Amino acid sequence: MSGQKPEIPAKKKPRYLELADQLREEVLRGDYPDPGDFPTESVLCKKFDVSRFTVREALRKLMSEGLISRKRGSGTIVQPATARAGALHQPLSNVGEIMQYARDTTISFERLPAQEIPVKIAEQIGIAPKRKWFVYHGNRLKPGRKRPIAVTVAWINPDLADAVDRIDPDGATLFGQIEEYAQITVNRVTQDIQAIAATKKFAADLGIEEGDPILRILRCFFDENGRLFEISASYHPGERFAYAMHIEVD
Repeated sequence: MSGQKPEIPAKKKPRYLELADQLREEVLRGDYPDPGDFPTESVLCKKFDVSRFTVREALRKLMSEGLISRKRGSGTIVQPATARAGALHQPLSNVGEIMQYARDTTISFERLPAQEIPVKIAEQIGIAPKRKWFVYHGNRLKPGRKRPIAVTVAWINPDLADAVDRIDPDGATLFGQIEEYAQITVNRVTQDIQAIAATKKFAADLGIEEGDPILRILRCFFDENGRLFEISASYHPGERFAYAMHIEVD
């Protein structure tokens, strides 16, 4: 025997999530130019050969993302683009969804001089802020919008110098490039969301007033050996961000 452990088959995505993915694609593609054109529950059940429960759960997910609205007696209404373009709806429950978020927006990073992790962030995640990490700064944009929806600062572990030297600032996600060039795998991601006041620098980048409330999303990326290899802090103005979390019960 080879001693290799048998592969565990990937868990299949629930049917309602598959349906939500398909309906989301149709909405974003503009298949329903008239807000009232969206199919009824009965039509969706027949079209996709699914139960009414599956349809309702899929629609509930699209509602949480701000793509549709539902009112008794009015059916399902597709939200006009102008009503949903101001906020970034970011459901994140796994690394794949972080990748989708990156694909749906654009960002170009600038590499800054190496620096220590800011004391407050270091204290929050429990590391010593003594070593200088590689630093990247970028403004994240959504297609068709001039103002950035977020400013992101990322710190990369100084042990990964060879991989960092190969990073394309206009390429894929930083953590994705680090995975490829350092031959490591993202094993765990932690995420903390906190409301803070915009500093002068972030206010200027985001086109808001200093002291305005913003959301800071702090993510820590760990590899298969438990090493923290990237820290990213994204700063979002409140009116340009909406967060949705979906919990599946086994």
